Amino acid sequence: MTRLLVKMGGHALDDVTPSSRVLLALAEDLAELRGRGTEVVVVHGGGPQIADLLARVGLVSEFHLGLRITSPQTMRYVSMALAEVNTAIVGAMSRGELRCVGLNGVDARMIVGASLGAPWDRAATVASVDTSILEDQWRCGVVPVVSPVGLDHEGELVNCNADVVAGALAGALRADHVVLLSDIDQLLADPDDPASALRQVSSSQVRELIATGAARDGMRPKMTGALDALRAGARRVILANGTRPHAVRDVLLGHIPTTEVLA
Repeated sequence: MTRLLVKMGGHALDDVTPSSRVLLALAEDLAELRGRGTEVVVVHGGGPQIADLLARVGLVSEFHLGLRITSPQTMRYVSMALAEVNTAIVGAMSRGELRCVGLNGVDARMIVGASLGAPWDRAATVASVDTSILEDQWRCGVVPVVSPVGLDHEGELVNCNADVVAGALAGALRADHVVLLSDIDQLLADPDDPASALRQVSSSQVRELIATGAARDGMRPKMTGALDALRAGARRVILANGTRPHAVRDVLLGHIPTTEVLA
């Protein structure tokens, strides 16, 4: 049985309304894959929605090394925003033939995190994952859609980066394909040079890009998640532009520009 993990984030999630062309097309792609026996899980972020909610309540969005600084107060709003995004994604994708269910990392202690410490506070690394609830959903013929809010060892909410969660879950599930959808076509060797796009990149090259700062801002945790997935047992990780309708279908068919991260 083939296993696919799709991670959606960035401006690929600007529109999470029931009429979203991106989400409706994604639902079609995933329903077709499910019909062919592929087990699918979707992990999502929600940076734009979190930033919008924080701005509305008078809090500033702050980042360090591509990760959101999350005070206990900010954590409350992160959880609210991601819950709304999760419900919206499930609602939009349920319009078609796709049966899906919204989950977060708190459910069945799927994601246990450990605080990264100062300055991130409630932002956390993924300490452990339990994929049993995902496999339960698959047995029921349902696609799980996962928000990256998790628990720490004391039972408090933590904000785990969605790319890192995707990597951890993909590794634990031994996913055959991991598709990381953001709002760019390919990884750039030089982030200031669009002509430096990479079709393939080795794990050692990724580590060098992270160390030199070429993989910066949100690309840093994305590449960290890719390495985590491969190291833990995922077979294939591909970065692509999720603002393109039917991106998953076209990634698997090789019809659009992508970057594949090699072990």
